[in-house]
Formats: sequence, C-alpha cells, structure tokens
Amino acid sequence: MTGHFMRCRDLSVYRPRAVPAHDEETIMHNANQEEGTGAVPEKRFWGHPIQLSTLFHIELWERFSYYGMQGILLIYLYYSVKSGGLGIDQNLAGSIVSVYGGSVYLTTILCGWVADRVLGPERTLFWSGWVVMAGHVVLAFIPGGGGLTIGLVLVAIGSGGVKSAASSMVGSLYESEQWREYRDAGFSIFYISVNIGAFFGSLFTGLAQSELGFHYGFGLAAIGMAFGLWRYQRGRHLLRKTPAPNPLPPGQGRYYLAGAILFALFVLTMVLTGVLNARNLGTVVLVIGMVAIVIYFAYLLLSPSFTPAERRHVVAYVPMFIGGVVFWILWEQFYSALTVYFDETVDRNIGGFTVPVAWGGSLQSLWVILFAGLLARLWMKMGDRQPRTPMKYALAQFFMAACFYCFTLYTEAGVPMSLAMYAFAIWILTIAELLCSPIGSSFITKIAPERFRTQMVALYFLSIALGSTAGGKLFELYYDAKAPADYYWLLTCLCLGAGVVLLALTPVLNRAFRDVD
Repeated sequence: MTGHFMRCRDLSVYRPRAVPAHDEETIMHNANQEEGTGAVPEKRFWGHPIQLSTLFHIELWERFSYYGMQGILLIYLYYSVKSGGLGIDQNLAGSIVSVYGGSVYLTTILCGWVADRVLGPERTLFWSGWVVMAGHVVLAFIPGGGGLTIGLVLVAIGSGGVKSAASSMVGSLYESEQWREYRDAGFSIFYISVNIGAFFGSLFTGLAQSELGFHYGFGLAAIGMAFGLWRYQRGRHLLRKTPAPNPLPPGQGRYYLAGAILFALFVLTMVLTGVLNARNLGTVVLVIGMVAIVIYFAYLLLSPSFTPAERRHVVAYVPMFIGGVVFWILWEQFYSALTVYFDETVDRNIGGFTVPVAWGGSLQSLWVILFAGLLARLWMKMGDRQPRTPMKYALAQFFMAACFYCFTLYTEAGVPMSLAMYAFAIWILTIAELLCSPIGSSFITKIAPERFRTQMVALYFLSIALGSTAGGKLFELYYDAKAPADYYWLLTCLCLGAGVVLLALTPVLNRAFRDVD
C-alpha cells in the first residue's frame, strides 16, 4: 500500500499476533533504548515497535469522531430546517464542507510549528485531542450557525494537531537501522487505523442521525474522541516526550502569542462585520493556502539548514506536491458531488431498510480495510520491481479517472445507479487513494530533515488543504444538478491530464529521489 516496502522474505512480520492486553503497558526494559541501538524489542505491535499501538489507537478514535461528523455534515447543511438541517443552498453547502476539510489540513502548518518549536510532538498530539473533543461537544449541544462555526473551528485546529504530530511520531519510530526498512509497512498499519475509525464513525453517527437526529450524531463523535483520549493516556508512557527539536529562543514566545491573539481578533472582527462570510470563505481560504505554499517552499529552499541533497529533494517534490493537490481536488468530490449522488440518485433501499447517507463513507473505508493489506503485500512481494513513488502517484490519477467515468456513464444514460455499482465505483476510487495517500505520508518523512520533520509533514498536509478547498470551489462553481454528466466529464478529464503529466515526469523524479525512494 505505501511506498517502498521492506525487502524481507519472512511475511510473518505482517501477520497480527495475539498480544495480551497487559503487553502494551510493558516496556522493553527501557522503551527509549530502542532508538539508535538496534536492539530488538520484546513486545511488538503486529511485528512493529509497541509504541505504534498507542499512536494507532489515538488516530483511530480521532478519525472515528472526524469522519463520523463529516459523514453527516453536508446533509446537515442542506437539509431543510424541518428535517433538522440548516437549509443552506446545496452548492454552497458543498463548498463549506470542502473549506472545512481544507482548513483541517491548513492548521497542520500552525500545529507543526508548535510541535517543532514549542511543545514537542507528543504534547502537541495530546492537547490537540482535547481540542477535538471540545469541538464535537459544541456541535452536539449548541444548535444553529453559532454552534456550527465554533465547533468546526475547534475540530479543525485540534485535528490539524493530531494529524501532523501523530504522523511525525510514527516516522520517528523507524529512524534506527533496525526499523528503517519497516517504515512504509508501519505507515500502512497506521493508515488502516484511519479507515477503521472512519468506517465505524460514519456507520454509527449515520445511524444516530437517521434514527435520533443530527446532534445525537455529533454527540457520538464527542464520545468516540473521549474514549480515544482515555486509551491514549493508558499507553502514553511508551512514547518519548521529547522537547521541541527546534525551540524558540528564550523570551520570544510572548511575541508569537501576542501575534496569534491579534490575528484571532482580526478574523473575529471580519466575521462580525460581514466582510468574511460563507459565500467568500472558500476563496479566502484558497488564497491563504496558496500564499502559505509559496512562503513555505521559499523558506525550505532558502534555509541554510538544508544540505544540497535535501534541497534537491525539495525541488523535486514540487511537481509531486502539485500532483497531490490535483488528486485531492478530485478526491474531495467524494464529500460533495458523490455524497449528493448517493443521497439523491443511488437506490439505497435494502429489504425495506434505507441505507443512511453517511454509510457511503463507511463503504469507502471498508474497501481500504479490506484491500490495504493486500496491496501492501503486493508491494512487498515485488520488492525492487514495484513502481516507485512518482509512478504510484500517476497511477492514482488514472484510477480516479476510471471512477468518475462510471458516474459519467450513468448520468448520461439518466438511470439511477444500483448500490452494487456504486460500491464498485468507490472501490476504484479506493485503489487510487491507496496509491497516493499513505504513500505520500511515508514519503514526506523520508525526505524531511530531523529539525523540520513535523513541519515537512505539515507541508504534505498543505497539499490536501489546498486540494480540498479548491475541490469545494470547483463543486460550487461548476456542479449543475440539471446537467451532472458535464461535471463528471470535467473530473474525468482533469484526472487523465494530471496522470499523463506525472507519467512523463516520472523518470526525472526517480533520478532526483534515487537516494531516498
């Protein structure tokens, strides 16, 4: 599933082992001794460092709450007030959901900076989880636009912290020679946690929403995050609580804090005066994201802390970053165009039971759970003959094009899609995801210098932020419920174009990354 898998004949390291419950609380003489010593730990998690278990579970429950809420967010926005929603225009609702999704990844920049320069990754991860839970509590108990705004802001900030810090910490488990070749497999396991959480989150919150109401679904998301924090606390002692790797000089923290407060007050003023509103929010976030990308790449390329090889990696990463942005623009349609399609066009009736709209998200997550391990084993079996990262990025675009072409055919024919056919189309979409998302997470930790690790992970998430936001604007501007086939043709052509360009650049990129990929 991810990047360049370890070259190992023994496939048993990937088979889940029966581990007694108390093993996760047993540290191998000294958990920190593993780092850099090459010592083989006595207790493992699916053949990997036991610390991966703690990170696996916090990510699982954070994703349970996040995707559970996101699975019902779009319909909460455009369903009528009588049906428990807010009655917002459907195109605008799709844009808002995408802007929110993009904002989650945009905040990884801020949270990555906090982890690298203030709190350190572990503390950033822990406190971010509490912010996520607070956001879901607000969504559950404060109705209307006010609760929606405050809740989404809190969830966006907290999720950004969890994602950037957790991914960085997973990468740090594989720094020693003992574990280095296990890195991509470790990220594969970690990625499975994301989709287990997404599967059950969408499943249970969707059922709660359809049977009890939207705010019960939001409340269930809060309960899931609370359980995740409890589970994390039990295994927290296994993790290294390292200080910030590149701390601020003494006395400078107060200036950054003052700047953050002034910026928050500025944004609040813009919202209260109506200058910043739901209609222009997507454009504003998109511009902020583009400016942040330019500044970030300029900073990385001009930083004297980088070696020539590291700078070469950053330059070569630019076209892959752009390809990732295009991928996430198209992927975001799963939470806008395809959610609307699943709600309004797919026959969701099974023996008198109507499948909740949020279960569409569970279906995609189920495909990931079922096929992630199979694809991972394929890469491992192929060894050095497997496609390298740039080629996998190109293949992801072609699979995405095939998915949208399925919807093009049905919308042109004017017939409703069966649930089975929808599941098949989403399976194709899932293969595209497995060729891009976990591979991108693993790859960025390979090329990231130690002092900038969490911030480089945030740079990867910035591609998702920009793609998600732009995907929402694409839906808002070009989706026409009266002529949906034109929109799906547009998506198909965008995928094909991006795939062809990446395919042409693959030989050049392979040479640039020859020492890391």
